[in-house]
Amino acid sequence: MPIQNETFDAIVVGGSYAGLSAALQLARARRRVLVVDAGRRRNRFARDSHGFLGRDGQPAAAIAEAGRKDVAAYPNVSWHLGAAVDARAGDDGFLVELEGAAPVHGRRLVLATGVRDELPAIEGLAERWGRSVFHCPYCHGYELQQGDIGILANSELSFHQAMMLPDWGRVTLFTNGRFEPSDEQRAAMAQRGVAAIEETLVARIEDAATVVLADGRRFPMAGLFTYGRTHMASPLAERLGCAFDEGPMGRFIRTDERKQTTVPGVYAGGDAARAAGNVAIAVADGAMAGTGAHQSLMFG
Repeated sequence: MPIQNETFDAIVVGGSYAGLSAALQLARARRRVLVVDAGRRRNRFARDSHGFLGRDGQPAAAIAEAGRKDVAAYPNVSWHLGAAVDARAGDDGFLVELEGAAPVHGRRLVLATGVRDELPAIEGLAERWGRSVFHCPYCHGYELQQGDIGILANSELSFHQAMMLPDWGRVTLFTNGRFEPSDEQRAAMAQRGVAAIEETLVARIEDAATVVLADGRRFPMAGLFTYGRTHMASPLAERLGCAFDEGPMGRFIRTDERKQTTVPGVYAGGDAARAAGNVAIAVADGAMAGTGAHQSLMFG
């Protein structure tokens, strides 16, 4: 359904898992919905997605495409393939400025805008992100088949990763000058089963997941895990005046139990609105944001 000169009941900004899930709830409530999709899924670098019931092990892009087809089947849904560049509160709702199109008006706004990852500055890491370098063991740990797993430290959070990952394989922590474990942390990691702690700086990543240290030693790994920093992929929440909370990897949009932000009428879901990144969680979060937005149209 093309964009027409009308007021939408809800504008969903973000056409990935959370946004599509929110749009589906609103579409099934027979509301007029506009989905604004800039086409930049956070997990676009990953080939397959895991841990999502009914879709385990399927290509991440195929899951997103199936979601788009589900939502597009509803005639009360319109699409804009491009970015939402600005938004502001207006009469009975919000005015959203679109890239390459006229502004649109929505009574409710759902932000599923996602985040972008700022990765550690290690040569060879970025091009392996989502393929052999990961951040979520629930998404990718099982496929490493209990092999050698390296953790590329980037902050104190690396201790948390080191305590988790022995369930998935034989763990080596590369501190890389970014994390100095305390004696208590070293003892806890040893008890948990962390096999080794390497404190020589990491020079680069080669092959599939081989860690090359500054002294020339090489550690072939089945896969690597690291934490980066996350940043809002869109400025809309900040421009609308939404409050943020500080998470372990970066800010996320503050929401209540119905996924409404601190700005009445603005809802948020997915990675932009929680300190976690996972397809199954994003879909659930989007569903909550969509139903929350719909119920506010009925009950205020």
